[in-house]
Amino acid sequence: MVPLEEIEMNDKTLITQDREILGGTAVFAGTRVPVKTFWDYLEKGHALDMFLDDFPTVSHEHALQILALAQEKLN
Repeated sequence: MVPLEEIEMNDKTLITQDREILGGTAVFAGTRVPVKTFWDYLEKGHALDMFLDDFPTVSHEHALQILALAQEKLN
């Protein structure tokens, strides 16, 4: 499997897209958890810990790095 796209920060792959994983949906690298699901949780006012409890394959560090990446892109 060769990813269609990878998004990295500090030489660490954070997000991947691969047609063979959820039809190419952007997911947390190394998982099958869509990044959109993360944003949906936060938009609904759920705490980060609730997301992490529901998706244990995503580490706290990985989630924080996604937030940092978003902040970097918005600045």
